[in-house]
Amino acid sequence: MSFLNKLFGNSDEEKFTKSEKSFWKIIRSEEDLEAAVKESLEKKVAIFKHSTSCYISKMVLKNFENEVEQSDKEVSYYFLDLLANRSLSNQIAEDFKVTHQSPQLIVLEKGNAVSNASHQSISVSII
Repeated sequence: MSFLNKLFGNSDEEKFTKSEKSFWKIIRSEEDLEAAVKESLEKKVAIFKHSTSCYISKMVLKNFENEVEQSDKEVSYYFLDLLANRSLSNQIAEDFKVTHQSPQLIVLEKGNAVSNASHQSISVSII
């Protein structure tokens, strides 16, 4: 294996995907998105929009996951692979009136987006 493959992985064999952290709820359908919005009526929901082909998005995701594991916030964490679910990503931007970014964290409370951040601004602290 080459030095760069050791550092970054082999993009031909290995796509940038989410890790298998147990706190993620996956958004793959409109029903999943509706469930996230409904859950936000009871407690905060954080939606992480991730580009599985972007190294920056992968780094931000790993940093965010590390923060989540150290956090004691009562939050439900949702994950959206925006490349596989582009229409849902666009729907989120439209429904919550946030400009599409990648990676992006959108925090919902009582059915509304109360904060959002992208790239290196993504942090548990905005929740």
